[in-house]
Amino acid sequence: MASSSATLAGSAVASDLLRSSTGGFTGVPLRSLGSAGLVLKRRDLTVSVTARLRKGRKKKEYPWPANPDRNVKGGVLSHLSPFKPLKEKPPPVTLDFEKPLVDLQKKIMEVRKMANETGLDFSDQILLLETKYQQALKDLYTHLTPYQRVNIARHPNRPTCLDHIFNITEKFVELHGDREGYDDPAIVTGLGNIDGRTYMFIGQQKGRNTKENIKRNFGMPTPHGYRKALRLMEYADHHGLPIGEAIAYNLRTMFGLKVPIISIVIGEGGSGGALAIGCGNKLLMLENAVFYVASPEACAAILWKSSKAAPKAAEKLKITAHELCKLQVADGVIPEPIGGAHTDPSWTSQQIKIAINQAMDELTKLNTQDLLKDRKLKFRKLGGFQEGVPIDPKKGFNMKKRDISVTPKFSDSELEIEIEKLKQQISESPSAPPKFDLHKTIQKLEREVDQEFAEAVKALGLTERFSKLRDEVSKATSENQTIDPSLQDKIEKLKADFNQGLSAAPNSKKLQKKRDILRELTEAKLLLDRNMETARLKQELKKKFDDVINNPIIKENYEALQSEIQRVGASSESDLDDELKKKIVDFNKEVDLQLANAVKSVGLDDSESSVLEISGNGSFKAGESLTDDELREKIGANLNFS
Repeated sequence: MASSSATLAGSAVASDLLRSSTGGFTGVPLRSLGSAGLVLKRRDLTVSVTARLRKGRKKKEYPWPANPDRNVKGGVLSHLSPFKPLKEKPPPVTLDFEKPLVDLQKKIMEVRKMANETGLDFSDQILLLETKYQQALKDLYTHLTPYQRVNIARHPNRPTCLDHIFNITEKFVELHGDREGYDDPAIVTGLGNIDGRTYMFIGQQKGRNTKENIKRNFGMPTPHGYRKALRLMEYADHHGLPIGEAIAYNLRTMFGLKVPIISIVIGEGGSGGALAIGCGNKLLMLENAVFYVASPEACAAILWKSSKAAPKAAEKLKITAHELCKLQVADGVIPEPIGGAHTDPSWTSQQIKIAINQAMDELTKLNTQDLLKDRKLKFRKLGGFQEGVPIDPKKGFNMKKRDISVTPKFSDSELEIEIEKLKQQISESPSAPPKFDLHKTIQKLEREVDQEFAEAVKALGLTERFSKLRDEVSKATSENQTIDPSLQDKIEKLKADFNQGLSAAPNSKKLQKKRDILRELTEAKLLLDRNMETARLKQELKKKFDDVINNPIIKENYEALQSEIQRVGASSESDLDDELKKKIVDFNKEVDLQLANAVKSVGLDDSESSVLEISGNGSFKAGESLTDDELREKIGANLNFS
């Protein structure tokens, strides 16, 4: 039938005749009239209604198909939501602290490519590299810094609220709007089933690409979104549906809702809405999620006037899941796979599902009054303090502070200039003392290096490993035990990890420069100390040798031997008789003994100096006439401390 008309007689108008929303008249259903062109004509008391029906219009499968496919991923009602899987897989994103792992992956790929091209067996090398990669991945994600967790929470490929909802629910129907404004796509709401229980889901939804981010305002709700969330909260309260929140901005109304509320932080929850996100009975957080009032960059800009101090701000804010659990702000931590939730979204969603079921089993045992009381006490215990504790008054002293001499601080450029001057001074006058206090300068520089080293360790997330290893080494040394090979391997492994990741630390260049300056100063100090000690020993040895040479007995014996040699007229050693030769040998032994005693008296022995080779250079031989200066010169020729 292309069209149908009806004529009604009476005193009633057309609006009175269209009272029923389910009935019809003259054989024409009102549903057909609602989708067709409608013409009303009134002549006196006669009303004519004409309806034109369209042909070939496909009937929608609503609310779900007659024979749904149970194997459809995301549930049989996923077609009711505009949220669909992306046609193009998002490109992989590598964070800054993950670059060493990427380099290791490239090496594995190169070895595999080489094995395929050459046909050689590199299975052992590939297995070793893969084991090393897995160990490095585990160590990296086990000791993440707070700011590194912030970067993971901001990962572009991190699963969104709807991703988790479709993964954990058997059925989900998204609800929209509040009839007072437009539907804010940054806030998603809907009903979903988990293991036979129906929940009201309210969450903040970000886009997965640029187009979706523009559509959803980059996940930033407007007042329309808050009104929509409020309407669905009241709807859930009216029907007794538990509310599950995933990164949603809660409202004050939540404190009065008489149904269990579970809030789950799946990514980055912050700004002013962070104060309202936890208005539930349970606040759960994913392992790499963060929850704060001000972002680390904003906090660093306020306190340190630079956003470069964001890692320090992230540590001070205590924004990670584990820190918030210690402060009793969060009630539990949901584990993530190694590498973050984006590496295995389905596994992460199942962990969220398990956490929701466990929390709901606990909350459903409470009646309405206990439920409201539990929610109230959760927030009453935050920031608690005890009143009435006596505090000793502070004593003030109106006295002038004593002036304390402070060692002048050298900049890096000034230290480099001083090092060059010190090198030049050592080359010109090795034993002269330096013009500035070298010992105090080195001590001060050592403290600065230790401070920079501690900051680098914190930035790389190795603080806990260093502390644990330091305790193990202290225990082993205190018990007078030798360091076992396993502990030595731990030390070498930690040293390698620190050196490998040092370039990623914010103060790596500063630390390296100070270490180089400290090394040069230490070497210069050692060289200077050695030269000064050599000069001191040389002076002492010269004095001792002078005492030996000027000994009256030595002089008398020497002159007696010289006279006897002249008396017999010997011109060479072969002209001497055995008795005179024996006297000369005994004289040389006596001189050697006294010189050896002189060397030992200044703290040296025969193995540490070459000054006792008297028999080869300073011994008395026939035919030689040595004066005191010549003997002193011969003995002094053996002093070589350079």
